[in-house]
Amino acid sequence: MDLKNQHFVIIITLLMFLGCKESPTSLKNIEGQRIQINYATPPNDSIDQIIAPYRNRINQVLDSPLAYSPKVISKTDGILNTTAGNFIADIILEEVNPIFAARTGKKIDFVLLNLGGIRSAISQGNVTTRTAYEVMPFENKVVIAEMDGKGVRAMVSFLIRSSQAHPIAGLQIIMDQDKVLQAVNIQGKPFDENRTYFVATSDYLVNGGDKMTFFKDHISLTDSDYLIRNAMIDYFKKVDTLKAVVDDRFVQIN
Repeated sequence: MDLKNQHFVIIITLLMFLGCKESPTSLKNIEGQRIQINYATPPNDSIDQIIAPYRNRINQVLDSPLAYSPKVISKTDGILNTTAGNFIADIILEEVNPIFAARTGKKIDFVLLNLGGIRSAISQGNVTTRTAYEVMPFENKVVIAEMDGKGVRAMVSFLIRSSQAHPIAGLQIIMDQDKVLQAVNIQGKPFDENRTYFVATSDYLVNGGDKMTFFKDHISLTDSDYLIRNAMIDYFKKVDTLKAVVDDRFVQIN
């Protein structure tokens, strides 16, 4: 092949190579639309078939009876303490105390939770795991705050001023008709301002939630690694019939 033909072949080859090279792509525009998904949206059969076994198993676990409630347990059936508040606070004291004792050799003195954390009543009838999720849907853990006498007194003053039936257990507050404090008893003994107390509460409250800023002055803090909801579920598994009453743990006398 002479030189002229060689040049011709090279040129043709280059043209073919350049012609086969992909042109660079660039984004021209972006379009989107909002697709609303609600109960009116028809299900996708193929997807539904995939998730059905998992959904059925979850529903089976959530709805299997664990205990029985002979009446409605509500957070609105009392003024200063309620059946739901008392019930949940008592559960925390019973379920978390062994954990705290095993880790520290000490006992929880009393429990303080917040009324707003209770999101549903416990209906009369079977009590299930789903019940616990409805009552306590948040991922709040139980923590134990060590408080000095000054901090406990600030806590009691807050409860008197709040006019809400915040759940308590192991603690009794008695005030007169003018909301003047008459007595504070902890585990059946008069409050001693010269000692410290261990208070079981939630991680939300110990960080100042629901305006409970007195917890910021805690001396020590122990994380139980135990969700309030899980404590409820474990308690449901242990008992046959739930018992909850409005009692004298927070009262106003004439």
